[in-house]
Amino acid sequence: MTLVSIITPSFNQAAYLEETIQSVLSQDYPELEYIIVDGGSTDGSLDIIQRYAGKLAWWISEPDSGQAEAINKGLAHARGEIVAWLNSDDVYLQGAVNSAVTTLQANPESGMVFGNMLAIDESGRTINMLKYRDVNLEDLLAFSIIGQPAVFLRRSVLDQAGGLDTSFHFLLDHHLWIRVASRVELKHVPVLWAAARYHPAAKNLTHAADFGKEAFRILEWAKGQTEFASILAGCERRARASAHRVDTRYLLDSGQSWRAVIAWGQAFCIHPLVALARLNLLASALLNLAGLRGLRSVWLRWRQKRISKFKG
Repeated sequence: MTLVSIITPSFNQAAYLEETIQSVLSQDYPELEYIIVDGGSTDGSLDIIQRYAGKLAWWISEPDSGQAEAINKGLAHARGEIVAWLNSDDVYLQGAVNSAVTTLQANPESGMVFGNMLAIDESGRTINMLKYRDVNLEDLLAFSIIGQPAVFLRRSVLDQAGGLDTSFHFLLDHHLWIRVASRVELKHVPVLWAAARYHPAAKNLTHAADFGKEAFRILEWAKGQTEFASILAGCERRARASAHRVDTRYLLDSGQSWRAVIAWGQAFCIHPLVALARLNLLASALLNLAGLRGLRSVWLRWRQKRISKFKG
């Protein structure tokens, strides 16, 4: 049976870490090794990790430069033919690992598989359901985002792509998906595999502006790479507008509504269809600026109830 390695990078996430650990250890796939790489937490995370130490293949707690270094450190100790990482505030849903392995075995041409994902709040309540589709290299260069917690990779493909670039701290996963997609096919499975947690201390809120900066940095990097330059040239307007749209989304999440409006307008000027595909971002930002944030909250609560009914 194929061995699967899961790595959890962790730093001061004691409030959510145990739920993450349990979601991995409770998977119904028997050949699984679990690795935790902690960045020197001081919030009680070590007590939690030590309680589960006997069920871990390897763990360590020491300072590092961030998420990418921690994951690469874990990968250096991983033995699995299939690998994934799960951040210390996210969770797997039941059957995720088994489903991913089955999909990779049934699709030998695919080097990476990904499922759909829930968005949950700090209390674990579902706030959104994120459904994806099959994407290719051009889509990724134009920032078709994949939910990282629901991604599994063949180790051989990851090694070819070169692992995570430690100079990226926010779109490090997307940068990797681009490099993977230049080598193998990606396969989407329309099944819920994971839940990503959105909470006040999450990076998408505390460092919102940096996501947009890294999107533009990825574009500049791709231009300088022979394997991507010609493909990017054919979709550059779409890609640049999409980078502004990524910027819009994270600025809105962090409450920077006026900057979100500006970013959306820049996307519209470059490629109107890209911006109009997420007209809801502009509408939300304008409601906030008009002092009608409550209307958006009503809509979000309605969406949450609708998703809960669907899950039921």
